[in-house]
Amino acid sequence: MADQPTAIERFIQGILPENPVYRQLLGLCPTLAVTNGLKAAITMSAAVAFVLFCANVVTSLMRNLLKPHLRIVIFTLTIATFVTIADRVLAAYLYQMSKVLGPYIPLIIVNCIIICRCEVCASKQGVFVAGADALGQSIGFCLALCSIAAVREILGTGMLFDIRLLPAAWSDWVIMVLPPGAFLTFGLLLGLVNWYSDRQSQKANRG
Repeated sequence: MADQPTAIERFIQGILPENPVYRQLLGLCPTLAVTNGLKAAITMSAAVAFVLFCANVVTSLMRNLLKPHLRIVIFTLTIATFVTIADRVLAAYLYQMSKVLGPYIPLIIVNCIIICRCEVCASKQGVFVAGADALGQSIGFCLALCSIAAVREILGTGMLFDIRLLPAAWSDWVIMVLPPGAFLTFGLLLGLVNWYSDRQSQKANRG
């Protein structure tokens, strides 16, 4: 369709302009639950990226066969298939990380980001565009999770990837690696993103 975004536009929009976490406020359950450490955030991002890319591609391939009253069921079954693959691969090769992430990998099945992209993009556009959309949204999701996780881990433990960044005398803010720290960090970073976006809009209007 001529009025649909191109592959490049879909890719770029997913990273920042339509960031799934900071702009669309989707996928907040894993965003708040698994960002007390950067390793867990990266692993969750990789799992979501795999499922999102595969689900988008498969949905796009069968878009002309989808029936309106069955499309959500088909999306869910498609997503569940790839979530099961991701869950089993993690359990086989990254067992400790699989235990850390716990139920949040299976919960990718109901992740609003993936269902949203299947509905908004993959069910309406070709495979190449759907793949580009998935990559852009995945990068945006990863950036959001990693930014929150990095702040929480550094302030909460003084370290990042087990490397000490803050002086040994630093009094760790234990609250930052606990659930309240997730809400606090997300709120502050979301406010920062909104402030920056408003400032850029004001500059564009004055220009």
